[in-house]
Amino acid sequence: MKRILATVAALALSAGVAFAHDYKLGDLEIHHPASKATLPGQPVGGGFLTVTNKGGEADRLVSITAPDVSDDVQLHEMAVENDVMKMRQLTDGIEIPAGATVALKSGGLHVMFMSIKRPFKEGDSFKATLNFEKAGAVDVDFKVEAAKPGSGAGEGHNHGG
Repeated sequence: MKRILATVAALALSAGVAFAHDYKLGDLEIHHPASKATLPGQPVGGGFLTVTNKGGEADRLVSITAPDVSDDVQLHEMAVENDVMKMRQLTDGIEIPAGATVALKSGGLHVMFMSIKRPFKEGDSFKATLNFEKAGAVDVDFKVEAAKPGSGAGEGHNHGG
């Protein structure tokens, strides 16, 4: 009986580690990098995550690379200007203020994987490297989640320039 309990406990602990989806880089904590499933032929995919800066100094997410899925990964912002939703690339990156949490999510700050090499399929994951101005680089896995109707990554956005 003890052996069974030990096995169950070990499996529970390993499952917790396997499903953990947080990363740490110095004072930065990166939570749940994810993307949404895309349709066949869809040229772009969105990326989402949360970064918490536990330090006393601001940092900046300056770029993301993910060569397995895209050779052009951009940081974007959606905002309403004169009652029109506009998206723009943030070439200077995204500031992560000291003591703050910044959420990259649908409808606001987010990642765009341009000219994706293959559709993002629910349940898959892909590797990416987040590059911060001060903290450096950290490798993460983006989990591909189900696309929700009306909120699919990149749906309805004109990224042609």
